[in-house]
Amino acid sequence: MKHIEKMMAARIRGRGRGWCFTPADFADLGGDGAVWTALHRQARRKAIRRLAQGLYDFPRIHPRLGQMAPDPDAIARALSRSRAIRMQPSGAFAANLLGLSEQVPARIVYLTDGISRRVKIGGREIILKRATPRTMATAGRTSGIVIQALRFVGKDRLTSRHVGILRKKLDTKDKQCLTKDRIRAPAWMRPYLLEICRRTPPNA
Repeated sequence: MKHIEKMMAARIRGRGRGWCFTPADFADLGGDGAVWTALHRQARRKAIRRLAQGLYDFPRIHPRLGQMAPDPDAIARALSRSRAIRMQPSGAFAANLLGLSEQVPARIVYLTDGISRRVKIGGREIILKRATPRTMATAGRTSGIVIQALRFVGKDRLTSRHVGILRKKLDTKDKQCLTKDRIRAPAWMRPYLLEICRRTPPNA
């Protein structure tokens, strides 16, 4: 048991502070009971932090403020690994990730091809919302985040400012992928996606 716990602790430290994980991340080191017991012991010693049932992190430490809030994307990656599912940031969170909104929402929504779930961590709620295969076709790619962010902004509110932000934000590889994936977007959005991916700005 102690040997398993030492190996788990070494893996956690190796991943670095900010890593979020579940028992599934240690399935190769021992049986379920041994892994759960080791996690419980480490959490009790405050070597790691329990975020929710079966979800932990190796918290980042601020020099003055102490333990920092976990990164939502790190939580999403941990849940994705544990369930072998794909996840896609959506809504206000997707817009925030791309710089289209400065506000980090209290309710962070990820689309998924797995089951729907809600995870409450402190004052923040992470929502996994089951989506269609068509919607999840771009999961894991920047193009998927762009499409979801622009859905949130909406056809009537989308402006040249948003287009300009994304033109600067996305690199060449992202734009090439977005050009290919535009067929996955709503028809009203496709002209904006092409404008984002233009090689040179108008009147250049």
